[in-house]
Parts: sequence; structure tokens; C-alpha cells
Amino acid sequence: MIVRPLLTLTLFCLSATIFAQQQPKRPVKEGEVDNQEITVEKSRKIDLPPANRIFNKIPSSKPSAEQRKLTYEFEDRKLTVGDPKITPGVLAPATNQPDETPAYNNYVKLGAGNYSSFLGEGFFGINNLSNLALEGSVRHLSSAIGPVDGKNSAQSDTRIRVTGKYLADAFKLQADLGFDRNAYNFYGYSREFAAQPSFDPDLIKQRLNTVNFKVGIENAKSENAVDYSLRTGITSLRDRFNASETDWGTNLTASIGITDNVFALVAADAYVTQRSDGSIVDNRNLFRVKPTFKYTSPVFTITAGINAVNQTDQRQGINDTRAFPVVDIDVVPIGNIHVFAGVDGDINRNTLRSLLSDNKWLAPQVLLVNTVKSWDIYGGSKGNLGGGFSYEGKVSYARYRNFSTFNNTIPDTTKFFVLYDGGISNVLTISGQLGYAQKDKFRSTLKADFFNYQLDRLEAAWGRPKVAATWSNSYTLNKKLFVTADLYFYQGIKNKNFTSGVTYTLKPIYDANVKIDYFLGKQVSAFVSLNNIFSQNYQRYLYYQTQGLNFLGGISYSF
Repeated sequence: MIVRPLLTLTLFCLSATIFAQQQPKRPVKEGEVDNQEITVEKSRKIDLPPANRIFNKIPSSKPSAEQRKLTYEFEDRKLTVGDPKITPGVLAPATNQPDETPAYNNYVKLGAGNYSSFLGEGFFGINNLSNLALEGSVRHLSSAIGPVDGKNSAQSDTRIRVTGKYLADAFKLQADLGFDRNAYNFYGYSREFAAQPSFDPDLIKQRLNTVNFKVGIENAKSENAVDYSLRTGITSLRDRFNASETDWGTNLTASIGITDNVFALVAADAYVTQRSDGSIVDNRNLFRVKPTFKYTSPVFTITAGINAVNQTDQRQGINDTRAFPVVDIDVVPIGNIHVFAGVDGDINRNTLRSLLSDNKWLAPQVLLVNTVKSWDIYGGSKGNLGGGFSYEGKVSYARYRNFSTFNNTIPDTTKFFVLYDGGISNVLTISGQLGYAQKDKFRSTLKADFFNYQLDRLEAAWGRPKVAATWSNSYTLNKKLFVTADLYFYQGIKNKNFTSGVTYTLKPIYDANVKIDYFLGKQVSAFVSLNNIFSQNYQRYLYYQTQGLNFLGGISYSF
């Protein structure tokens, strides 16, 4: 039978008392960040899958049967700086099987492909214990040959997860232990450099080891007037050159119903972080508390509150507390059509781990600075058009300080700096999404984001696209054949070689992928994945070509 992905409980935020002492201003030295001007464009959050919780979905009063069928999930879109999804992947074992098929909770999967690629994956779960469930998974995907210079652009990713869940009448407990190992090379060098006798392939290798442990508790009765979710965890990251980061985060989200139409909500975070890299030691903390009130009715919903954030950075001499207004208005003028508008702001964390998730070819001792989103004014509409069609549209105009970008270093252009615009940066974002669903058989979603960057001190928004679009499709045939097809498009990315002074506008990225999973019997399924079908050796970042057409195929066995 189908193996379901590991469930992840949505647990947010630890309430914290926010206080800080404002440091007196001092002259800013060259290369130093002003401690009163720390703001970055990128909303860095811990995003977890949504759960059916009071504070995530507060229903309108007396909703109609048609309204109850709808779930709107319009995201506050981030600027996309990560790689498109080009890593070979496969569908999980089928999630729909004939009724007579017995339930198999475990599976193993083996596959291989070009670029000397290998996939090994397994899942094991114990769910027959009273109120207790244990799950474990392991996955390894590697390519011994890369897009350029053979094994010098090879890569491998290994992931191990162990999860324990306990369900009582009033609460749920969950603990997660994980390990990730990512090995890759700095292969964005010239062929002339590789031909030199002094070239040592061992010096271009990089390896990231990440260990994380999280434990959380949440209310098990979502119909209760009081709802809560509390989670805390620690993550340790270390690379091959002994740079490290330890990040302890605690998150709390709570909600209480005051009347049938009014709810009080609070979201809070506490992060204690230390980064070490050679002679650099950063002790950086961030505390956030966000109390809000929500009024909801069949045609009108308003959320209003305050977002108070304190950040400290011992090395930069920062101790800064700011408060941002939070207002969101949602009106339902007709049927299932929503019109919304609002304003908010935040201090968004930039950690070594978060920056590496965007660009893994970072240079040593990169500057870590949080981004301040001074304000974000937005508006738009979302709704169901009938006939299986739904839409979302949003316009956002946001102001940032220390807007973050990625560009090649000097003189080693194989690595990347994180460059911040210390002035005021304004970003206009126009986002749209159109979806279609035909019961459980066919789904299609087209998304597009258009960005206009108005920077103060930087020449360009290095490494950031002006257009980012995706078209995702999935199709199920007779509960045996499962197909997904995706198309990714990026345009307007610029990087500069500061050694030569040449600015490059990278070619538009077109990346198409098709994945097929075919159920052969009660316990066996076959899969194949075709990636970068256009065989475009594009560059997401300057000098780093991606794999051309790559494929992966194999067998999955459930037991």
C-alpha cells in the first residue's frame, strides 16, 4: 500500500518578554554594519506544514456548506533565491490503491540513473502500539559525475530521520531526531585553472553535517476554546573547514476564543544562536512576541495587533528592539471571492544555515546580518471560480534595510559573498496563482512572481530573479499510474565578476521535469524520473552549470 510521508506537527513559537537597551550610535567603520540599520528583504521563518488548529483556521460564523469546502492558503511570498527543483526525485509509493489491497506501512526503494547516480531510500513505522507511533526513514542520493569536469562536480545527500509520537486525550507529544550530510564541490572554476600543476581537487571539496533534535507538545482537541502548540529544538551545523553554527529555537502559538466572533492569538519565538568560523565568533539572539486579535463574520474578517522583536549581536554591538503594526482585512463581497489588504513588518533572521540553503557555495566567514522589513503594504484577491478553478493574486510593496544578495567573491570567483544593501531598499512584488482540480484525478497549478528592486547602495540585486514561475501538474489513472510534471522558469538574474568588472545577465532558466510511479502489484511499484528535459546546462549562479538531461529509475517494495 501507499507509504505516507512522515507527519509533521505544526508547533510554533515560545512567548518571550521583550526588552532591550538601545545602544548609542557610534561611527560606522568601513565594512561594518550600522547597529541601527539591520533589515533584510528575505522573510526568514521556520515554516511547518499547517495543522487543523484554531489559530490557523478560525472559521467564519455560520459558514455555508459551500464555504466549508474551501481552504485558502495564499502565502506571503518570499523572494526566491534557491536552486530550482532539479535534483532527481521520485514519487512516494502510491497513495491510492484498490480497497482489497492490504495496508503496508513500510517500504524500501532503489534506483539508478545517468551521471552515475544512485538512490536508496527506506521507511519503517510502528503504529500498532497503544497511543504511540514510531517512524524512521533514511535516504541517500548521489551523483558520482557532475555537469562539468567529471567527479570534481559530484555531489551526494544523505538524510536520516527518527520520529516518535504519543497521543493522549488532551494533548499530543512529538520528538524528532535528524541528521543530514551534504557533500559537494566548488566547481565553478575555469578550465585553465584546473590545468595548472598546483590545482588540488581536495581543496574544492565541501561537506555540511547537520544534526537536529526537536520536541513539542500541542493541544489534541481543536474544538477547545483554548488551543496551543509549543516546540523547542536545537540544530548543529558544521562544515568541512570547521565552521559551525548552533541554533536553539523555541516557538509557541496559542489561541483563545473570547466570543463566537472574537479570538485572541499570540505567536512568540526565541532563538539563541552561535556561529564560529576561524577567528570569528558570533553570538546572535532574536526574541519575538506577536499578540493579535481577530474578529470574524461571514463577510468580514479583521486581524490587528503588534509585532515586537528584539535582536542582539554581540560581535556587531547590536541590541535593537522594534515594534511593527499588524493589520489584515479580508472581505467576502460575493460567494467565495475574497478581497484582502494589510500591513505588517518584522526582523527576519539570516543564519549560516538559512543562507547555505539558498546558496551552498558560500565563502568562509560570510557576514551574518538580520534583515529588517520596516513595513509591507499588500492587497489582493483570492477565491473559487467554480468548475474546479481557483485563483490568488497579490501586490506587495515592502521596504527593507540590509537587503541581502549573493555575488562571486574576489579574487576566488568560485565562492560567494553575502552582500547587504545598508540603505533603504524598496521591493515591489506582483504574485499570481491559478489552480484547477478535477476531484482526485488531476491537479494543475500555475504560479508566477514578478519583482522590481529599487536599491540604495548596491548596483543590482545580485543573484535574485526578476521573474520566477512554476507550473505543477499531477495525474492519477486507475489508481495505478501516478504522473507529475513540473516546469520552472527564472529570468533576470545578474551576477558580477568584480575581478574583471564585467556584469553578466544569466540566460533565462527553463527546467521541465516528469515523474512517474506505476503500481505493479500489491507490494511492488516502479518509478522513473526525468529532470531538465530541455537539457539546458543553465547557471543559477554565475559559473555554476547544472546537470543536463538526467534520469533516475528503479523499484519500490512495500511490506
